[in-house]
Amino acid sequence: MNLDVISSSAVTGSTQWHVGPLSRHFPLVVPDLLFFGGSTTRSDRRSEKFQAESIVRLVDQLGIKKFNVVGTSYGGFVAYHVARACGGRVLRAVIASSDVLKGEEDDRMLMERAGAEDVVDLMVPGSTGTLRKLIGLTVYKSPRFVPEFVLRDFVQNIYKTNLKEKVELIKAISLGNKNEFQLTPLSQDVLVIWGDHDRIFPLDKAIKIKEKLGEGARLEIVKNTGHMPNTEDPTRFNELLLDFLMNDPKPSIL
Repeated sequence: MNLDVISSSAVTGSTQWHVGPLSRHFPLVVPDLLFFGGSTTRSDRRSEKFQAESIVRLVDQLGIKKFNVVGTSYGGFVAYHVARACGGRVLRAVIASSDVLKGEEDDRMLMERAGAEDVVDLMVPGSTGTLRKLIGLTVYKSPRFVPEFVLRDFVQNIYKTNLKEKVELIKAISLGNKNEFQLTPLSQDVLVIWGDHDRIFPLDKAIKIKEKLGEGARLEIVKNTGHMPNTEDPTRFNELLLDFLMNDPKPSIL
């Protein structure tokens, strides 16, 4: 049975995935990305490519020969790099809510939607007010009321822990830098999953990504969800994952 490696977005893996239905079919590895949860490094490298290299080293240490890789948001950047680096070892790749075609213009438009001045401040919020803005952009239906102390606790325990390193992670994203990164089709079949009301990475980017990834990519849109279809509609999200991953994969083109 193939192992399924799941890469989270910018929070801990345990809060991102409803793994019960998946674990009945696959042995799972759900790593926290570096500087989230208990994951850390002595290296001063911060790019999503380095995160991917760390995932590959973990897989090697576990003695895993073949696996699927799944990532959402920033974790989707990492999943893309893992699939590209590992070739035939990765049977299939899932990239969810992850604008691997992101550029400076996308950041500018995000700031306009958020009414914010800086991407880093928005994505690593240092105040409850900024966190409320981020939540409003992230989910399709914002909760009517979230107590201030809950948001304050979230800022303190999720974002301010390893704050310096998390800021460096955002600044070191290589996507959009044509000297460092070019999006190319993957050798694996790829599933792109997107919420139809994603305001972090709008749906039109998903369509462009699917086209850019080539004939081996397909796009599935989860209705009535925003940037987090994996948590807003986990039943549908997991149905799409299992349908994609449990069909016999086509031979990889090396």
